[in-house]
This record gives sequence, C-alpha cells and structure tokens, in this order.
Amino acid sequence: MALTIADLMSKMPGAFIPEKAAELDATIQFKFTGAEPGDWYATVKDGKVEVSQGVFATPKMTLTADSADYVKIFTGEIDGMQAFMQGKLKLAGDLNLAMKLTQMFKIK
Repeated sequence: MALTIADLMSKMPGAFIPEKAAELDATIQFKFTGAEPGDWYATVKDGKVEVSQGVFATPKMTLTADSADYVKIFTGEIDGMQAFMQGKLKLAGDLNLAMKLTQMFKIK
C-alpha cells in the first residue's frame, strides 16, 4: 500500500532525531498540491516535534510540493536537493532550516 501524506505526517514524530534539533524552536508549514492537497505544520521545540493539520500563522519556513513528489522525497526515491533544483519542491523563509530538516528525521 502506498504511503499517503496523512501517514507520512503521522510518522514524523517517530522519525524525529532530537539531538539534531538541539535549541531549535521553529514551525515549518507544509503545503501539498496534487492528489492529496492540504496544509500541515510541524513545530519543533524543546527536543520534540508536534505535527498538526492546518495553517500556522507565522511559520519560519514554508515547503510547497506535489503530494506524490513529497512522499518520494521522504522515502528517499527522489533526492530533496534535486527536487528543489527541478522546482518540484519550493521553499520560502529560513532556508537553513530546510537543510536541518533533512538531518532531523531518519528517512526509512
């Protein structure tokens, strides 16, 4: 069975590596288009991550991607940097946070 965006977002807390997010206090907005459109956000604070559906008023970074492409990025089928360069992944806000994001979660 293929992973859905809801599956993926619910797995984020379990894939989180707290040591990689030391002292980080940030909220990342995810905007998905395509087959599974929707808005989600992840708040990283005090060595924990909480994921919610919806729109956060003041995120530090916003990531926009087609839902199918994001699933492939998260599972390692597509390289995130390559997806960004090809315009499949759009980032706004704190781009340094995007680099940390790839290190804060163990991708299965």
